[in-house]
Amino acid sequence: MRNPSPGAGAPRGRTGRPRSAAADAAILAATRDALVELGWSKLTMGDVSARAGVAKTTLYRRWAGKNELVVDAVAELFDALELPDRGSLEADIEDVVLQFARLLRRPEARTALMAVIAESTRDEALRDRIRSAIVDRQKRLVVLGRDRAQARGELPPEEDVSLAAHTTDLIFDVIAGTVVHRALVSCEPVDELWASAFTALLMHGLQGVARA
Repeated sequence: MRNPSPGAGAPRGRTGRPRSAAADAAILAATRDALVELGWSKLTMGDVSARAGVAKTTLYRRWAGKNELVVDAVAELFDALELPDRGSLEADIEDVVLQFARLLRRPEARTALMAVIAESTRDEALRDRIRSAIVDRQKRLVVLGRDRAQARGELPPEEDVSLAAHTTDLIFDVIAGTVVHRALVSCEPVDELWASAFTALLMHGLQGVARA
């Protein structure tokens, strides 16, 4: 599991046995299953511990509470996203868009993501955790795609670090926001035809698409 560093969520200075990756994976899977079945409001740490077959104290050694646990359960799913090199920036974008859409079709991913987003509107600490555990980590895909495109000569290099970071944020927001809205708000299909049209719009802009 590509989770925060061992001991995240536990009090500082606590010592003990090393964390078990298998136990972490079982806990996060149990969290997602419980969310689908119970929903956010009814989900408790006790539900998760029973499903995962671990003591509740084990959960609290790893996570301070339900918010942190659910965000990490969502983050684990998103960490599975990859950006295979398909030879062009356009093809790379289409690939990751379709991967993301497939992920959002999974009940545990859809339910967990919508739950933490809804809850975060009332909880600033939860918003910060979503940003660090999910959003900031997934920007790696944008950075990788842009680096490849620059190496191929498809995009110009960006020497200004601040400007490059701003570009990364913008690309991520456009792609992630559009796919989430299409899949979870509009509840419309994100298929190959849609992914191709969206990528063309992203690559060439409205005028370029209209001319094409």
